[in-house]
Parts: sequence; structure tokens; C-alpha cells
Amino acid sequence: MADRRRSKAVVFTEFGSPDVLRYVDVEEPHPGPGEVRIGVRAAGVNPLDVKVRRGVMEAMFPTALPHVLGMELAGVVDEIGEGVDDWKVGDEVVAWPKNGSYREFAIADSLIRKPAKVPWEVAGAIGIAAETAARALDLLAVAPGGTLLVHAAAGGVGSVAAQIAKTRAINVIGTAGVANHDYLRALGVTPVTYGVGLAERVRSVAPDGVDWAFDCAGRDALPASIELTGSPERVLTIGDRSAPEYGVSFSLMPANPRRDVVVDALAMVLEGTLQLNIERAYPLSEAAAAHGHSETGHLRGKIVLIP
Repeated sequence: MADRRRSKAVVFTEFGSPDVLRYVDVEEPHPGPGEVRIGVRAAGVNPLDVKVRRGVMEAMFPTALPHVLGMELAGVVDEIGEGVDDWKVGDEVVAWPKNGSYREFAIADSLIRKPAKVPWEVAGAIGIAAETAARALDLLAVAPGGTLLVHAAAGGVGSVAAQIAKTRAINVIGTAGVANHDYLRALGVTPVTYGVGLAERVRSVAPDGVDWAFDCAGRDALPASIELTGSPERVLTIGDRSAPEYGVSFSLMPANPRRDVVVDALAMVLEGTLQLNIERAYPLSEAAAAHGHSETGHLRGKIVLIP
């Protein structure tokens, strides 16, 4: 049981390796007007968290130190701020925290209701993946009957994008390591191995090329994607900062993610038309190990932290 004056959080005071993440006592937060406090049950670990910790995203996401990472969570409302009428203590929610999610108690004013039958780990890790995937498909203007190439298709964003695309009657080809090919096939995705010779391998399963490419990997996939689609305008990346050199759009996380998209994703989870694999759940105290795992790449789904 957390002390009511102090609670635990993962904090870093300098940029660097996973070892800069410290599991420490912090002052227990309380909600202001229009806010609620949430006892965190699960917090998603995202590639952007890793990049922010390294300090490589300062131009796009300036970070004041000390800092608590984490953009998404699922938990239970346990304190209500002034003027909040829509929520009550005990409500189970999915939220986008204002003070980071790598902590026992988070503050939020942007939240949705968590369906009771969705596991905590999935609810806490699906928000960013679903919002990013849906945004990418909309920006690419994908349409039924077309073919989409997804790079890093076994990862959190990639796997969700592939599954949403399948529900829109789109053929999906996904790049992944061989160990994840059966997983992609189970999702209805045609797998190909990434790396040298990618374009030829894609053409072997899609002789007419592909209509769009969504790069979730950020690892030199843009030239082949342009070659296969025929235009940089049909390619979108969320991970390759060299995109402007190729005339490819780089999509950033918006300040206010669309809650309706995540509501829809959670409904799809309940219906069985969308699954989010949890690669591993780590205790909050092992956030450094979770980041080390994330940096190895080749994830199948998402990593989560459990306070």
C-alpha cells in the first residue's frame, strides 16, 4: 500500500542509457481543477519514451529534467479534482497523463472508460498504438482493395495498423524477423524479411508493387518503400528522421490524441477483431530493464510496466 504522502515513480535527471532511470520516492500528486488522480495499473512503454530518455528528441520534444516518462496508462480513479462531474472514485479508465505514467499515481484530464473485460496490460498499452496506427492510415488515405506495406509489422504500432487495415479490406504485407512470421500470418498479414533485397522479396508476393507503405521501424526502409509505391507521397514514417531528404512525410504524435480512435480500438479488442500482444510486463521498479528490452528491437507487440 503506497504511503499517502510519498509514492513511487521512475525518474531520470540526465539523458543517457537505461541506467539513468531511477525508481524513487516522489511527492504524491493531487489533482487540480478539472483533473483526476489515477492509481496506475499498467503503463505502456513506447519507442518514443526510449528516444526521449536518450535525449535525441530534444528538438521535437524538449524535456525538462527531472522527468517522468510515459504517455499512456490504464488504472483506477482514486481522487477527483474540483469541477469534475463525469468521473468518480473507483472508475476504471484509460488515460493520457499530464505527469507521466511511469509512476504509482498519475494526473489526467484526458481519459476514457476502460471496458471491464479488457486486460489491464492491453488497456494500458493500446492507446498510443491505436491512435498512431489510425492516424497513419488516414494520412495515407488507404482504400479497400489496395495493398499496404508495413515495416516492423510485429511491433505495437505496426501490428495494430495491419489489423485495422485488414478490417478495411486492405491487403497487408509486413516486414519482420523470421521468428515473427508465423505471428504475422496469424493476423492475416503476408510476412517478408527486412534488410537488403527487400524490394525484390516484396515483389515476389506482390508483383504489381504496393499502394502505400507505413514505416514503423525507422531503419533505412524509405528508399525501397518509394521504389515499391512509386512515390514518396505514398510513404509515411513515424521513426525515420531522414524522411525530409526523401520527400516522405514524418508523422508526429499530436498534443491531444483522438480518444474516439482508442474507444473504437478497445471495442475491437472485445469483438476479437483486434489483438495487442504483450511482449512482457515488467514491475515498475524494473523500468530500466524494460527499456533495455525495448532497445533490442524485434518486439512482438508492446512492453508494459506494472506498479
